[in-house]
Amino acid sequence: MAFSAEVKGELCRPHISRRCCAQAEAYGALLFCGAFHPRQARIVTECPALKERLPVLFKKAFKLSFDQLPEPGEGKGAFLIEDPAKLRAVFDAFDLDQDASVSLHINLALLEEEHCRAAFLRGAFLAGGSVTDPMKGYHLELATSHYHVGRELPALLREAGFEPKETQRKGSRVVYFKQSHHIEDFLTYLGAPVAAMAVMNAKLERDLQGRVNRQVNCDSANLDKTVAAAREQLAAIQRLRELGRLDSLPDKLQEAARLRMDHPELNLAQLGALCDPAVSKSALNHRMRKLSELAEGLGHEAV
Repeated sequence: MAFSAEVKGELCRPHISRRCCAQAEAYGALLFCGAFHPRQARIVTECPALKERLPVLFKKAFKLSFDQLPEPGEGKGAFLIEDPAKLRAVFDAFDLDQDASVSLHINLALLEEEHCRAAFLRGAFLAGGSVTDPMKGYHLELATSHYHVGRELPALLREAGFEPKETQRKGSRVVYFKQSHHIEDFLTYLGAPVAAMAVMNAKLERDLQGRVNRQVNCDSANLDKTVAAAREQLAAIQRLRELGRLDSLPDKLQEAARLRMDHPELNLAQLGALCDPAVSKSALNHRMRKLSELAEGLGHEAV
């Protein structure tokens, strides 16, 4: 099941208790659904949980039933109201003008209470919202074909403490969030704490994986450097041996050469710990550099 469907399923589970919240949720669904105008209200969805919730929601909010229900089964289905009396009741409930030439707006006077604002936004998301699987990315949006509704929604969200972004896409106004913590907070506000926790866990998992990958890359780079340095040091030591100079070197340089030949896979810090007595990485690096200089004929005196 897609993550959006899981979120909507969670949002549809709570019982609808207050009539004012039922009306607010229905209001959000209508303003963000497929069509809502004086001649028709049509909500299209493929979410099974929303299909079960809508008839109960509209009965609680307006004491009316849909003129048409979706066919049983999976897939998209339409809830339709075309009865003029029912549409009038819906428009009157929100104090909306039924003049077809008048653009719809959000009647903020109906959303003064916090629980009603949350219910309105829940309905808007259920009908016109989507959220990306957090394991793939962070994006939550609400889209509406009503221009003024799309322009007014950000103000409503800011009143609730959110900072959304907005854009225009193919004739629809889109309000969206791109930050994981904003999505977490918004889902919690709507009433989907389980989904919000899923976003949080996904972010933690992605951050952890990112840190692991960076560490692996860093370790790999360091290993490559260690191998390259060891190869150069072994070549210098072999050169000194071929020239008959190795046995005449000071004890410290002979020890460094012997340890490098015996342990080509170790880094300088590990080799330094094997010295007797143990020496620092810096000290052993100095000895290795001296061996390389001697092999190249750049140095003639041992330390």
